[in-house]
Amino acid sequence: MNLPDSGSVFSCPVCIEPAPRLFIEVEGRDYRRCETCEATFLVPAQRPSAAAERAEYLLHRNDPADARYRRFLARLAEPLCARLAAGSTGLDYGCGPGPALADMLRAAGHAVRLYDPLFAPDAGALERRYDFVTCTEVAEHFHDPATEFARLDALLRPGGWLGIMTCFQTDDARFAGWHYRRDPSHVVFYRESTFRFLARRFRWQCHIPGKDVVLMHKPGPGGECGKDLFVPPGSDGVRDPPA
Repeated sequence: MNLPDSGSVFSCPVCIEPAPRLFIEVEGRDYRRCETCEATFLVPAQRPSAAAERAEYLLHRNDPADARYRRFLARLAEPLCARLAAGSTGLDYGCGPGPALADMLRAAGHAVRLYDPLFAPDAGALERRYDFVTCTEVAEHFHDPATEFARLDALLRPGGWLGIMTCFQTDDARFAGWHYRRDPSHVVFYRESTFRFLARRFRWQCHIPGKDVVLMHKPGPGGECGKDLFVPPGSDGVRDPPA
């Protein structure tokens, strides 16, 4: 997703802290690591254009009728639906050309609107608030994550849920050969600790129900926000599957 940059090459695009260190140079691409939020990102000058991103997206085989793809999305859909009230309203943010997740959530009885800057540029969808917002295989494309996460927070009603799916970056030794890094449209990579940092910044409660899935809960009016808002799997009264 292309939005105006919120910092220079020497500022972290996730938390805007200065001077992230050079992490690795691989295949002509320079990646930096933030010591504050532990995100890793491609330097801004090397990010793809909107046209190049669109061309790459169209190569992906995300068929809404594909049973394997729907099982993949169920890793987020099932724990999210377990937390939603019946008939909730939501937004599939960055839905792409084949919004299978929206179909799955509608089948579960929820109303879902679509937004994607390339494939569903409905500006009106960004002018209201929702009970939930989903962001599956999207956050790694953010050119300006700080602005994007602030927008996602603004789109949520108090008490709402933000569901994120992205492949967590865990093994520095394998980063150069990691399939997720090799996708030219992937420009920022998050660790679990990065999402805990974002939860503290936005005063969300952070749930990790399974591998590469994050559910952020925005407390409602009078909701208690503790010092550490990370909620480990299985500790919040809703059974979470093992990571």
